[in-house]
Amino acid sequence: MCLAVPAKVLTINGNDAKVDFGGTLSEVNISLVEVDIGEYVIVHAGFAIEVMDEEEAEETLNLWREILEHPEVTVLQENKF
Repeated sequence: MCLAVPAKVLTINGNDAKVDFGGTLSEVNISLVEVDIGEYVIVHAGFAIEVMDEEEAEETLNLWREILEHPEVTVLQENKF
């Protein structure tokens, strides 16, 4: 299953960028998109594949936070379902 979670671009070095997935930092390849520091991207298999506007990204991140706060989700995470 592939999940589309927005990541904020923190730094850019050539075709590589350090991004923040809500507290989890990762290096991704940005050669497929034109992006600037501070913008949000959707990442798949280590590549940024789409740039999202900040409002849409924040709305999506807030929905993910709400989902992860529910006890049922915590049980699923602990049981690796």
